Amino acid sequence: MSLQPALHQPFLQQVEKYLFILLLLMVTCFFTWSENILITRAIKLIGRNGVLLGSIYLYRRVRAYGIPGSAKGHNVLSVTFYVAYLLLGFASFLWSTNVGVSGLQWFMTCQSFVFAYFFIKTIQLIDQYFPGHKIKLYQLLGNTVFYLILIFVIGMWAAPDVFYRLTHGGEEARLGGYIMNPNELGMLAGVGVACLIFNFYHAHRMVWTAIQLLIIFYALYATGSRSSLIGALLIIFFHVMQSDHRQIKGLILVGMMLITPVAVWKVVLKDGDSSRLEEVMSMTGRLPFWTALINEGLPREPLLGFGFMRIDYKEYFQSTHTYPGKMTHNTFMQVLMNLGFVGLTLVFFQMLFTMRGILSAVKEKKLMLIGILIPIIINSLTEFGIFGESNYGILFYQLVIFSISFQAREFLTTSEKIGLARRQAVAGIK
Repeated sequence: MSLQPALHQPFLQQVEKYLFILLLLMVTCFFTWSENILITRAIKLIGRNGVLLGSIYLYRRVRAYGIPGSAKGHNVLSVTFYVAYLLLGFASFLWSTNVGVSGLQWFMTCQSFVFAYFFIKTIQLIDQYFPGHKIKLYQLLGNTVFYLILIFVIGMWAAPDVFYRLTHGGEEARLGGYIMNPNELGMLAGVGVACLIFNFYHAHRMVWTAIQLLIIFYALYATGSRSSLIGALLIIFFHVMQSDHRQIKGLILVGMMLITPVAVWKVVLKDGDSSRLEEVMSMTGRLPFWTALINEGLPREPLLGFGFMRIDYKEYFQSTHTYPGKMTHNTFMQVLMNLGFVGLTLVFFQMLFTMRGILSAVKEKKLMLIGILIPIIINSLTEFGIFGESNYGILFYQLVIFSISFQAREFLTTSEKIGLARRQAVAGIK
C-alpha cells in the first residue's frame, strides 16, 4: 500500500526542505566559525542538540501525516558492531587518561549517530510510501556541500585573512583558515563531487550541476589537499567505469589523463620542490609518528588503549624523533591507541559488515554509497577519519551505515492500515 507522490507534493516538498536545512545545519555545526571558544562551544553543543531535536521532530511529523513506521532491521551486524564500538568507548571512561575529553568526544559521536538514524529513517519512510518521489540523499548531501563550499570560495576573495591558512612558514596559503582544516575541507569537497555527479545519471539540471562541480573543484584545488585530490580523481574514474557509453567514457578518460599529471605536479608534488617531495615520502612526518606510536605507545596499553580518543597518558604523544601529536592522523591507528586491539577488532568487523551491506544494495544506492566512502576512507588514512575525533566524516559514515540498515516490513498492523487509508481518503484517492 503506497501513496501517489503527485497528490502529496506540498508535503513532500516541505519534507525535502526540512531535510536539507537539518543536514546543512548539522554539517555547519562541525566548523569553527569563531575564534571565541564560548561561541564555538555554543554552536557545536547547543546547535547540534537543536538539529538533533529537529530531526526527531521531522520524523514524528512524517509519522503524524499518516505514514506507518513500518521498517525492520537489515544488515543488523553493521549497526550492532558500531553500537559495540560506542559501548566500549563508554566503558573506557573507567580507564581513560582524561575522562572529560573522552566523554565529550563520545557524546558528540553518539549525537550524530542518533541524528543519522532519524534522518535516514525519515527518507526510508518516504521511499517506502511515496514511490517515484524526488527526494534523494545524494542531492541533499551534494547541495549541502556546495553551499558550504560556496561560502569558502566567496570568503577566499572577500576575507582572505579569515578563510586562508598559512603553512610552511607562511610560504603556502591553503583554503580553510581557522574555520576548518584544509584536508577536512578537501574531503568535504570530495563528498560533494561523489553526490552531485549522480545528477548526470538522471539528466537532472546538468548545466547547473556542472557549475556546482567546477566551483567545488576550484575550492578543492585551493585547499592544497593531496589526499582529497586523489579521492576526487578516484571518484570520477569510478563513475566513468560504470558508464555504458564507450565514446563518453573514452573522452573523459583522455581528459583525466591530461589533467591528472598537472594536478599531481601542482598539488601533490608542489611543482617538484625537493623539500615537498620529502614530505610526500614521509606523508608529512606521519610515517615516523606512526612508527613511534606502535613501537613506544602501543606496548603501554595494547589491549584496551588509553581511553576514547586518547593516545597517551599525557595530552600529547611525543617520541624523541617525532613531533608532538594529540591525534594520530589515521583513524585506524586512533582506534588502536584509544581502544586497543579489542576496539580495532570491533571496527574491523563493523566495516566488513558495512561493505557487505553496501555491495548487496541495489545498483544506484551501491554506487552512491561507495562514492561517498571513497573520500572519507582516504581522509581516514591521513586525518581524523570515521573513527577519530568528532568531525563530519563520522556523520557521513553513520549516514552510510543507516542507509543499508532499514528494510520495508511486508505486513502492516490494522491501525497502520487504517491510518494510511485515512490519508489516502484525505488526498481523494478511492
